[in-house]
Amino acid sequence: MMLEVDNIDVAYGNIQALHGVSIRVEAGEIVAVIGPNGAGKTTLFNTISGIVRPLRGHIRWRSEALENQPAAARAHLGLAHVPEGRQVFPSLSVIENLEMGAFARRERGSWADTLDKLFAWFPILAQRRDQAAGTLSGGEQQMLAIARGLASAPQLLMLDEPSMGLAPAMADDIFERIMEIQASEHIAVLLVEQRVAEALSFARRAYVLESGRIILEGDHDTLRRDDRIRAAYLGM
Repeated sequence: MMLEVDNIDVAYGNIQALHGVSIRVEAGEIVAVIGPNGAGKTTLFNTISGIVRPLRGHIRWRSEALENQPAAARAHLGLAHVPEGRQVFPSLSVIENLEMGAFARRERGSWADTLDKLFAWFPILAQRRDQAAGTLSGGEQQMLAIARGLASAPQLLMLDEPSMGLAPAMADDIFERIMEIQASEHIAVLLVEQRVAEALSFARRAYVLESGRIILEGDHDTLRRDDRIRAAYLGM
């Protein structure tokens, strides 16, 4: 097992955000976490990546405990987190943004090869390499955010709402690129996405998170047939 989140509770002061949440991600698979706004999906990602500490429960990476590992150390282990809302560094150039994500990879001496891959996957970034990230379009910024996550050559890429704020055609393009990269690099992807139909079509398995609790889990076919999912998320 690559990633195991086992029965974690997370709270902000007196407000509990996650209640006994457990998920798993195996090497090379795509797993989706779906649910309404405020369900705790971003909190789950922030806890896995080390931004938030759980009150209880365990997080294991290849059977090693992560609870006491800081966020930076988790990046070196092979986890990359692309946060909601892109969060590029607007005053830095495209290439400088990519270098910010590449510190773990550069220590292995493979940055030039990695950069070639990133520009092959996202050619528009090669054209904009010296342009300030804040001047890019929303879709280009999302490509940059994903490329920055990939710059460390992760084994697990965590994507929080990659289609947020994008036109449908651009969102479709982003998803297609993610699928191509995942297939070519055989990396695992943990995806939070409001476009539930697309998330279920891409993911091998999915979890439904509501009010901080996992209420349902299964493979994509099982969830697409579930009446609760069809009514609440698929408009059927």
